[in-house]
Amino acid sequence: MSYDLWYWPGIQGRGEFVRLFMEAAGIPYRDRARQGDAQALVEDMEAREKSGAFAPYAPPYLVAKDGADEFAIAQAAHILAWLTDRHDLGSGDPQTDLHLIQLQLTITDVVAEAHDTHHPLGGGLYYEDQKHAAATRAKGFREDRIPKYFDHFEAALGVNPGAFFRADRFGHVDTSLFQLVEGLRYAFPRRMAELAADYPRICACRDEVAELPGIAAYLNSDRRIPFNEDGIFRHYPELDAP
Repeated sequence: MSYDLWYWPGIQGRGEFVRLFMEAAGIPYRDRARQGDAQALVEDMEAREKSGAFAPYAPPYLVAKDGADEFAIAQAAHILAWLTDRHDLGSGDPQTDLHLIQLQLTITDVVAEAHDTHHPLGGGLYYEDQKHAAATRAKGFREDRIPKYFDHFEAALGVNPGAFFRADRFGHVDTSLFQLVEGLRYAFPRRMAELAADYPRICACRDEVAELPGIAAYLNSDRRIPFNEDGIFRHYPELDAP
């Protein structure tokens, strides 16, 4: 079995949640658009849409190949749950695994809200065209939404001993929480510094994930594209203002 990951090559985006888990788990994959370019991604998506089979709506999507057979699956949370099952990386308890998927979907929600802080009126407009609305949205996100989400994750991390959501080892929610924390630290450094002491379990989980061998190697490589103002998490100082 081999894997091709398709996502836009110039940003971390939602594809990074898939990359981080695969790097941590030591699952080999080809990052196709980074090996090629964005046009290769567009052409692959168009070919899948014309194939008559179920096609991804948007990247990221993962193509699993086994000889002449291949299977494409989209949506980051869905990919992560499928990889966990495929590689026997779950807890072994169906109820626990469902709760972990639930947490993963909650991360999907907060990521969407983080994006909407800088594009509250629509992705088709430039940030400069919606700065006033962005300031209002970002204020509510900083003051109310981040703490509400973090209270939930902090409590979930307290269900089991240890730094991870599961007592025995990391899973897809841990690597995704790492990316969420890193993204929010980039976008809202002042606010995240204020909140750090209130969420020791989240900070400990982030630190433990960073030290996983596969993650450490990836973070120190040129394959980890820096955060930038074209991605989900963007740093506009005025949106992090007190």
